[in-house]
Amino acid sequence: MEPEDLQPKRVAEVAIALGREDLSLLSIEELRDRITLIRAEIARCEAQIASKEGSLSDAEAIFQKR
Repeated sequence: MEPEDLQPKRVAEVAIALGREDLSLLSIEELRDRITLIRAEIARCEAQIASKEGSLSDAEAIFQKR
């Protein structure tokens, strides 16, 4: 096993893998479940972005006061 195999996959690699999957093999229910999971992941990403933007704003406010 290569050391790279032990590293977590980057977002782009995961997204590319998802985009290459053959959706025709999935049932309607599986497709709906997939959509639900993807929407949940989008919400999680948006929450992380909001948190990071808030932290950046806080840091900028602190340094601008000096």
